Amino acid sequence: MKRWIRTVAAAGLAMASMGAAAADAPARPGVDAPELAALGSYPIGVTDMTLVQPGQLYPLPDGSDPVAADRRLMVKIWYPAGATGTGTTYHTALPGEHGQPVAFDVPGLATRGLPAAKGRFPLVVLAHGASNTPEVMSWLGENLASKGYVVVAPAFADPAISLRTLASLAGPLARRPLDIAFVAAEAQRLARAGKGPLAAADPERTALIGYSMGGYGVLAAAGGRLAPQLAPATRGVLTPFVSGGARAGELKVANLKAVVSISPPRALRDLPLWADGGMTAITAPTLFIVGSQDHVVGYDPGVRTLFRETAHTRRYLLTFREAAHSIALIGAPPGMTNTFWDKDWFEDGVWRKDRLIAVQSHFITAFLDRYVKGDVAKAAYIDGLTTDSDMGMWAAAPAGRYAGYSPGAPASTIWKGFQPSKRAGMSFEVLSPASGRESE
Repeated sequence: MKRWIRTVAAAGLAMASMGAAAADAPARPGVDAPELAALGSYPIGVTDMTLVQPGQLYPLPDGSDPVAADRRLMVKIWYPAGATGTGTTYHTALPGEHGQPVAFDVPGLATRGLPAAKGRFPLVVLAHGASNTPEVMSWLGENLASKGYVVVAPAFADPAISLRTLASLAGPLARRPLDIAFVAAEAQRLARAGKGPLAAADPERTALIGYSMGGYGVLAAAGGRLAPQLAPATRGVLTPFVSGGARAGELKVANLKAVVSISPPRALRDLPLWADGGMTAITAPTLFIVGSQDHVVGYDPGVRTLFRETAHTRRYLLTFREAAHSIALIGAPPGMTNTFWDKDWFEDGVWRKDRLIAVQSHFITAFLDRYVKGDVAKAAYIDGLTTDSDMGMWAAAPAGRYAGYSPGAPASTIWKGFQPSKRAGMSFEVLSPASGRESE
């Protein structure tokens, strides 16, 4: 009897621990999150697989000539599940100040081994930033899976970028566009074959999402023409793929319905990343997200410039005023708060991290639902908004700490889906194809 009691107690503690981890998961929005940040109706499954691309060149960070080897990419797949689970804890690491990995845990809502929900769901490729990992963007992968998306997040295994030298970035610069294009094509192939963890994905409805170096990669994989200067900067790896190269058109992902690019670089120091007019080759609807004080990739010139230059499609720009570059990672885990370097991977100097990712979840959901799922009702969340979030009125809103969401026009000019007292500090701009005027 005593042994039985100890066994039951231990099981209860384990389940309570898993439940607490799931409750703290970054993907779970707070009560002050905008409307569409809320989790969807699907339980979340997660699995891992390895994709192999034979004979790929990779420029080493020490400046030596690229070497050819099979490119093995571990990918994490979040998907809508057909059964509930208990959550999980992810184990990952980021480079510390001196290049050595610092390990930490991330609580998650997803559960390994769950069966996929019945149906076919849009495919999303989620690309992390330089020296990041998929786990630090689990907030978005899990959130989208709960809403009926299959999210494939490659682990690019970048070298540590402690010194922030261009030599250390040659590998990520070369491989991000190539890897994203390969992962998207391979995921589409496996989805069509109907086997394995990608059997539930719909290859005809594909979206790309990337942050920082991943944001650069998804723009290239959407058709953005790369600057010829990237050929020598990547020690020849990108030579066939830059603008005018023999294989430049091979990077563009097929069946692409939408692109989300968070804090993408337009240039790195004096190295341009895009050919003149390179953004005009992107034709899929595109959402840019950035902080106005992003001194890593720049704002204007920078991300806002890319937004204007993407002239042949409808595009959107969400700006967090006074935010910097670290807007798309989870909040700092306890193991990453002991040094400034570690914490600075995650935290913004002005904005709460849970607020940043909740707002991004809201807008990314509206954008993907509108352009990937074809849900025209979601257009009201991204079209016709006042440019400045601080503006707007809702005469019928109760005074005080009212938690209701703005219904949008015509009843309210406060951004649709935002609580009246939780809508300050942002701007949202829209441009139509070949239009020179920003929306009002």
